[in-house]
Amino acid sequence: MKALTGKTALVTGASRGIGRAAALALAQAGAQVIVHYGRGAREADAVVAEITAAGSRAHAIQADLVESDGPHRLARQVRAIVDERLDILVANAGIAKAATIEETGVEDFDELFAVNVRAPYFLVQQLLPVLGEGSSVVLLSSLAARNSVGNLSAYAATKGAIDTLVRHFAASLGERGIRVNAIAPGVVETDMSNFAKTDAGRDFTLGMQALKRVAQPDDIAGAALFLASDAARWVTGDTLRVDGGSKL
Repeated sequence: MKALTGKTALVTGASRGIGRAAALALAQAGAQVIVHYGRGAREADAVVAEITAAGSRAHAIQADLVESDGPHRLARQVRAIVDERLDILVANAGIAKAATIEETGVEDFDELFAVNVRAPYFLVQQLLPVLGEGSSVVLLSSLAARNSVGNLSAYAATKGAIDTLVRHFAASLGERGIRVNAIAPGVVETDMSNFAKTDAGRDFTLGMQALKRVAQPDDIAGAALFLASDAARWVTGDTLRVDGGSKL
């Protein structure tokens, strides 16, 4: 069933990984999808081509979310496409940097917070004029927000911030009929988690999970589709763990 027919979605960081899988899943459910990318123009164009070949509509737009005005420029482009209504925002774009506390530098710390926290915050702010009754915002948290996993203290702090923002956004925007939730994946086999493709990384991952396989982007995209859909119409302010039972 095309549960999202007539709806428009924006997925940030949609040229690869979880973002790509989410964009394809939303399109398959009938949504028009705006595919945001930072640097992977060719990959984003390929996602758009795949969506259009399957009979849905898609657009690719670029914005560097490291820049302080990146979310504002992205929002302007989105509003020019959607006119008055954006139904779904999946703020997936993010970066990770593994480093010990001693090794973490100010530049890396600031970049993590710029992309993972500042960008989704101001993107939601700038898109409020086109978000309204029935719109769904999905942010990306992480297993690392609740559990110590490797040398990811600064990255984990950004995802802890996302869990906090979800509750505040949901409380503030509920009067407008806007739902706000987050997904907290565990280890997913993407470019961001290349270590999961190694034997040692796979063993580490399976050792902390109840379900004994490494997650694929499609596993997370299904959760994004659920939260974006009317099936989750009474869910807001929540962080949904999608981690195969990690760190139980």
